Amino acid sequence: MKEIDKFYQSLMQDVVAMQSGDEDGNTQEQIFTRICLDMLSDAAETENVSVAYDERDLKKKGQHKINGYAISDNYETVDLFITLYANTTEIRTISKNEVDTASRMITNFFRRAVYNDYVNEIAESSEIFEFANTLANYAELRNNLIRVNAFILTNGTYKGELPASQTICGYNIYYKVIDIEYLYKISEQAGVPIELDFEDLNGLRYDIPCLAANLNNPEYEAYVAIIPGECLAQLYDCYGARLLEQNVRSFLQFTGKINKGIRETIKNEPHMFLAYNNGIAATADHVELDETGHFIRHISNLQIVNGGQTTASIFYTKKKDKADISSILVQVKLSVIKVKDQYADIVSRISRYANTQNKVNDADFSANNPALVEIERISRYVFAPATPTNNLQTAWFFERARGQYKTLRAKEGFTKSRQKAFDLKYPKKQVVTKVELAKYVNAWQVKYITKNNLQVLAIGPHIVVRGNEKNYAQFIKYNLPDIKHIDAAWFEDAIAKAILFKAADKRYGTKLSGDHIGELKQVVVPYTLSLLNIITNRKLDLYRIWKNQSISPALSDFIYDLMKQVNNFILRESPISHYIEWAKKAECWLAVQSNKWAYNLDEIRQDFIDEKNPPKRNHKNDVEDEESDKRHKEGIIRAIPFSLWKKIETWGRDTEMLQPTLTSLASDIAYKIKNNRKLNDSDISRGYLIYENVWQHNPELLEEADSLAEQDRAKAEEASGTSSQRTDGQDEITLELIQSMVEWDKRRRILEDWKWKAMKDVTDGTKPLTDRMKYAFYFNLQKLKKAGFPN
Repeated sequence: MKEIDKFYQSLMQDVVAMQSGDEDGNTQEQIFTRICLDMLSDAAETENVSVAYDERDLKKKGQHKINGYAISDNYETVDLFITLYANTTEIRTISKNEVDTASRMITNFFRRAVYNDYVNEIAESSEIFEFANTLANYAELRNNLIRVNAFILTNGTYKGELPASQTICGYNIYYKVIDIEYLYKISEQAGVPIELDFEDLNGLRYDIPCLAANLNNPEYEAYVAIIPGECLAQLYDCYGARLLEQNVRSFLQFTGKINKGIRETIKNEPHMFLAYNNGIAATADHVELDETGHFIRHISNLQIVNGGQTTASIFYTKKKDKADISSILVQVKLSVIKVKDQYADIVSRISRYANTQNKVNDADFSANNPALVEIERISRYVFAPATPTNNLQTAWFFERARGQYKTLRAKEGFTKSRQKAFDLKYPKKQVVTKVELAKYVNAWQVKYITKNNLQVLAIGPHIVVRGNEKNYAQFIKYNLPDIKHIDAAWFEDAIAKAILFKAADKRYGTKLSGDHIGELKQVVVPYTLSLLNIITNRKLDLYRIWKNQSISPALSDFIYDLMKQVNNFILRESPISHYIEWAKKAECWLAVQSNKWAYNLDEIRQDFIDEKNPPKRNHKNDVEDEESDKRHKEGIIRAIPFSLWKKIETWGRDTEMLQPTLTSLASDIAYKIKNNRKLNDSDISRGYLIYENVWQHNPELLEEADSLAEQDRAKAEEASGTSSQRTDGQDEITLELIQSMVEWDKRRRILEDWKWKAMKDVTDGTKPLTDRMKYAFYFNLQKLKKAGFPN
């Protein structure tokens, strides 16, 4: 089976699985639409997406249909989405007639909405009302809108021509087909590159003279080129922010001195632009020259890394001031990156060293925030407590990078039984992406910063309403703690906020269920949770929510009543009919915050923190525990003789119970133990995973360690030095303590069944209490302590 076919089968399985668990009653077509929009957002092809289905006059001349939409933060771009979906076992071919029909339907919707008549035909409860109202009546959008992208989404494959772009009400509409091959491509890389043919760029030809630097450099090629201002404006008109994906800042408008200077030069001295302007710095994957070697014919994956201000200023001055830019020329320093695995690093450094006009913070260049990496690490070992409704311990999976969950599931679940075990450990509903984490955290905690000796509101629910991208940027900048403050307790509280948000979102209801409060869920949920934190004086016990993995019925009812009040308040007090647009502004949040609300805190007093007996939390500043655990694990690993590690290697390979990388590690550990070499952190953590795997699936193999260790004790101690001494905490593991642990965990089932059974075998006398057992039971004790075991 080809990779594209595997991708298709996996995608279709996801659609079916998501529909079966969907409480809103969405069709497979809308589920597929949501998956596509998420993928396009991750690939930076769109932003602020909303799934909203609407169709009218099907099979008639003026028929229209829309499955989703997106409006960029700066209102420059509107994306329209229409879906061609079929539940077929194999990839089907989409005809040009289907694409042409879809393009007419989505265009008809835009025409109806933008000419200010359709909004009057639909109910305010309609999914599409807010978007239609914005297109028709929102002045800020109409004044700034440059391009309309009409995306035709399909799970088929399309090889035909794209519909020609057209202009409606002064707005250019560009058509694009997102088929299964395109989706596969963006699932494998960050995004689909921009391909430019300067001999036919939207029907126009541009001469781009260039000079190649004679570099014998394995990392990059360098060119200096001259690009006409008309060509640069055309590129910005077509691609907008996509052209600036690698740029560290967006267009800053004509507010700073730099942009004002560019604008004045364009208007008054366009022929001097080349002399006055520093030009732009850009990167590409590939450059093709013409037969003379002096003109650029084709560029693959062009990205402007410095000069976004210049590019956007040329375009806007032409558009808004009607300036003549025909004599403008711009210098381009073009770097073609050869080493793909260093692409991001090289581009980041080019941006850092080239950006000197407007101040850029160092944090803007960071691709992998250390704090996010730490949250990811914690999420892999902090388990949610067992609850009365779920006696299995599960984990909340923080997905720092797109696709991590699927990748790990495919890697660990290489058999059906292992896949089932993975799904039990990491349920799909407990996957939290970084943008979702930002939403949950920002919705809970209002935050002010000091700016020019004034207190400025940096984080609030109005920021959450602005959409994932803008909210995430504020989260990274103002609400993500330093890595030294991120620990298990911080993570548990963050998940409690996620549980709160999900519970409130569900309680708000949906139109399909018929019990929804209104049409402002995306506003009311974050607003209500921020308000809840304030009116309870931040006394809500998040740890209680974490332990129960749910909120109490009383708290749920309290939130529901508050949401109804907030919903009515926004509808009543909004100075404009665009309620969501008003909710994006700080004034709306300040009005909500200062209003008098009706509530009785006694109804949820049991959900408050008990100040006389506050919960004990596992904070990072207790690093001694972490170091002790690491020493303890190393002691267990070194207590297994190297000859037995070789047997474990053979067992893992023959039974396929160990992945190839772990089988190799077992061999490497055997070598290091035999030669008394240092075990690094990865050796210790992954070596302990191997030990647990053997203990679970072949404990008899480990029993051989006792006899081998006894025979070779002297030799082993000489080889391993101090590391073979008794591990911290081993002495406290007594038979009486093990008996207490077994009884306490009998019904709570905090420990995995096989770990509990191993202790039960010892208390029943069927297995001896060896040092090896004490090593293992030490970790059982630590886990039970975290779950409340009294010791």
